Amino acid sequence: MKHFILMLLLIISVPGVGHAKQVVGWTENAVIYPGGLELRAKIDTGAMASSLNCECRNLFEKDGEQWVRFSVINYQGEQMWLERKIHRMANIKRHFGGIQERPVIILGVCLGNVYRETEVNVIDRSGLDYQMLIGRKFLEGEFLVDSSAQFINPPQCDVRINE
Repeated sequence: MKHFILMLLLIISVPGVGHAKQVVGWTENAVIYPGGLELRAKIDTGAMASSLNCECRNLFEKDGEQWVRFSVINYQGEQMWLERKIHRMANIKRHFGGIQERPVIILGVCLGNVYRETEVNVIDRSGLDYQMLIGRKFLEGEFLVDSSAQFINPPQCDVRINE
């Protein structure tokens, strides 16, 4: 009930909002497409881009373009293999310093009831607690983050894509 009241207050009190924004906690479940795999995601307003943990990452060429093949394992141990065309390479500034080059792909992501195709860089995040980090590019215009809450807005997108 406390989170419901807080969500209502946040939605009502946001000036200049043309539509109600969804409230998410600092961690949420999200679903990636293709595949429909549910992952635990950290909502990170300090990061511009979204990032996905991949267990195995192989770069290869297909029809003259660069692609990446990788596997994703969710919090329930379900594994999914994906092949995606590399949209671009990004230089990511690491929190402890230095720059790391990462392939960026386009993935469908469902958070709450918002589905968007968005840029996601793929990297081994196995040492971190969450399989996915959702950054500001995905969140902008649709979400407010309640830093005291977790798992308050489950994924509920009606997604029909040709996989």
